[in-house]
Amino acid sequence: MTSTVPALGTRTAEGSALQAVLLDMDGTLVDTEGFWWDAEVAVFAALGHTLDKAWQKIVVGGPMTRSAGFLIEATGADITLPEVSVLLNEGFERRIGQSLPLMPGAARLLAELSAHRVPTALVSASHRRIIDRVLHSLGPANFHLTVAGDEVARTKPHPDPYLIAAAGLGAAPERCAVIEDTATGVAAAEAAGCHVVAVPSVAPIEPAHRRTVVTSLEHVNLPFLHGLMTP
Repeated sequence: MTSTVPALGTRTAEGSALQAVLLDMDGTLVDTEGFWWDAEVAVFAALGHTLDKAWQKIVVGGPMTRSAGFLIEATGADITLPEVSVLLNEGFERRIGQSLPLMPGAARLLAELSAHRVPTALVSASHRRIIDRVLHSLGPANFHLTVAGDEVARTKPHPDPYLIAAAGLGAAPERCAVIEDTATGVAAAEAAGCHVVAVPSVAPIEPAHRRTVVTSLEHVNLPFLHGLMTP
C-alpha cells in the first residue's frame, strides 16, 4: 500500500461534503477484464479444461482466491490455488505489455480530480505486482493512495479495502464516492458505507439506495460526484 496525502485544507472544493474519490482499477479505469478472462481461459486450457463463457460473469471483479478457486472447483483441475494464482498473474502481465487501453472518460476524470486536488485512492483486488504495472498507464501521480488485494486480510467483497483507503486519506467513508464496475466491488464499497457510482463492465448492476448506475465514465465529473453527497 502506498500513500502520499495532501494537507487537509487542499482536499476538496470549499464547502463540499465530498472528501475523497476511491476508484477500482480493472474494468473501471482500464479495459482489462477481457485480458483477465483470456488469461484464465489459456491457463485452464493448458491444464486440459475448457471454461464456460458464462463463468466470466461469476469470476469478474473477484479476488484471486475467489475467482481462481471457483474455476478450480468448476473444472476439477488438478492444481492448487497458489499455483494457479501465479500462472494467472503471469498470463495477465504478458497480455498488458507496456500500455493499456483506458476506459472512455477515465483519463479526463483523473485529470479533473487531480486539477482540483481531490484526494483519490486506487482500490483493487489485483495484486501489488499488477497494480504497479498498470499505474504506468494510469499515472501514479493521479493517486494519493493505492490498495492492493494481496495487502489486506480480507479483500472485496469485504469492506476492508475501502475502509483502509478512506482512513488513509483521512476521509469518512460516508463522504467518499466509490467508482466500481462489478457487483463484488459495489458490495465492498456499500458495506464500507460509501456512495457508489457503478459503471457495469461485464455483468449488469441495478441502481439502489446510495448507488447510481451510469453507462460510462464519460457521464462522471466532479460536479456529478459532489451531487452524490447531497441529502
